Amino acid sequence: MPSTFDDLLEANRAYAAANPILGFDGVAHAGVAVVTCMDSRIDPLGMIGLEPGDAKIFRNPGGRVTDQALEALVLATHLLGVNRVLVIPHTRCAMVTSTERELQERVGASAGKDATWHRFHAISDQRAALLKDVGRVRSHPLVADEVLVGGFVYDVDTGLLNPVD
Repeated sequence: MPSTFDDLLEANRAYAAANPILGFDGVAHAGVAVVTCMDSRIDPLGMIGLEPGDAKIFRNPGGRVTDQALEALVLATHLLGVNRVLVIPHTRCAMVTSTERELQERVGASAGKDATWHRFHAISDQRAALLKDVGRVRSHPLVADEVLVGGFVYDVDTGLLNPVD
């Protein structure tokens, strides 16, 4: 395991030297926002054929529309050119395959401390949670009716998005 950030800083210098979006205006050029999981198997832009600068991305465990995600979506739809929102959890997500208690036990064992006091928001029914999250965005008084909001499950084994209605 690396003991410094030197490798990442070196990679950053190479990135900065060739970065095509330096000076970018910060709006979502494709008019898209994505709420998805932090899982490293997900490439939020690549999976929908977009490039850096095309979309606003919000990631968290389980790809849930949390209060913070909703805040980001309101700002994105009013100030950053977003007119389509995709909410995308994924298959084989640890937030779905584990119970709240299991997550607390695993984190506690790793930390060497009691973690039963911390809530991780395990998901017992992914489809129901996704429908609730899509409804939460659609019904928010500061998200215009014209904003298209869709729910999809990303299949980490096939790379396909499956619409959920």
